[in-house]
Amino acid sequence: MSQEQAPNTSGNQPVSVWQHKPWWCQPWSIALTGFTVIGGSWFWLRIIWLTVLVAVPVLVWMGFFLLVYPRLMAQSGILSTYSQNDPK
Repeated sequence: MSQEQAPNTSGNQPVSVWQHKPWWCQPWSIALTGFTVIGGSWFWLRIIWLTVLVAVPVLVWMGFFLLVYPRLMAQSGILSTYSQNDPK
């Protein structure tokens, strides 16, 4: 038997936190911004300890918004509230 499922047309698809965020707050833009800041600090300064000093808070910021925040939103149940009130 195939594990493939038919597309869910009943409207009960899992809601992603990213569906409610603008383009500048999407995973790709967060990662791109973070890596650009870290890479830019190395490109312009060429000082490893300063790049590390820049990288640590940027990586913490990226980790929070890409890993922790979506999980917390899913656990809170607020996403299911949004999907139920969505007038689609």
